[in-house]
Amino acid sequence: MAHRRERHGRGLRGPLALPNAFTGAPVPLRSRPHRAEFFTACVSAALARVSSSCPRALTGIDVGVEDVPVMAGPWSRDRVPLAAAIGPVPPAHGQVVLYRRPLEHRARTRKGLRILVFRTLVEQLHALTEIPMEELDPEGWAADEDWD
Repeated sequence: MAHRRERHGRGLRGPLALPNAFTGAPVPLRSRPHRAEFFTACVSAALARVSSSCPRALTGIDVGVEDVPVMAGPWSRDRVPLAAAIGPVPPAHGQVVLYRRPLEHRARTRKGLRILVFRTLVEQLHALTEIPMEELDPEGWAADEDWD
């Protein structure tokens, strides 16, 4: 077996796992989901949670994700929006748009991002539908202070 050095503190070089004994193919290593994939999973989990507790909150509402807000809105560099709620204008549905990059920037951990996405979604749905927060989030997770 060849000796491989760790140069410049970049870690070991070469394969980390032996090939599969039966197929000879390299064993794929699991990796953490990329930021955008994780954010989409957070939004899906938040939607599922709201849907299970208050299905009528999502009736006639489209939820979308954008990377960053568009400059056309009334905001400044000191205060960047995390989401936008657009009321229904017939024949179009109401919309909630969550901005991925500002939300990621505010959360310190992945758990914090999950909670912040859920909180933001609940607040925007409350603003659009005027359904009480207690009905949208009966377990009170949106009021949890452990999101840092």
